[in-house]
Amino acid sequence: MTAAETTERFRTAVEKSDLAALDDLFTENVRFFSPVKFTPFEGKAMVLGLFGVLLRTFEDFRYIGQFEGEALTSADDVQVPSEILLFKASVSGKEIHGIDLLQFDGEGRIQEFTVMVRPLSAVQSLSAAVLAGLVADGLVPDPAGS
Repeated sequence: MTAAETTERFRTAVEKSDLAALDDLFTENVRFFSPVKFTPFEGKAMVLGLFGVLLRTFEDFRYIGQFEGEALTSADDVQVPSEILLFKASVSGKEIHGIDLLQFDGEGRIQEFTVMVRPLSAVQSLSAAVLAGLVADGLVPDPAGS
């Protein structure tokens, strides 16, 4: 599978909220860099769980552009094929603009995924909604300890 094929399959799966279709697009040790958490989410099971929450959280999600090239990975500092997908969505009634940076291994699977979003008010709404979803799904402990 090529990076371009993976990107197309990824884009289609996200736009259709088809979590099952994402499973074979990620490496086992995929890293997801969030705009609200310094350390990445790591491993396919955790990243798929996170995507389950994200697919429920975003409203009116749509990709609006795409760029391809190469870039250094965040974790390994290795240059790899990379694609950027620009998107718009809403979270709790706030419009959010963002980019998904997909970085691929030699087999065309996503090894790193970085999200950047704006404005701050939407990022704050997204952060609260995703944390609530991760806690509800048992993927992270409740920070309030309840």
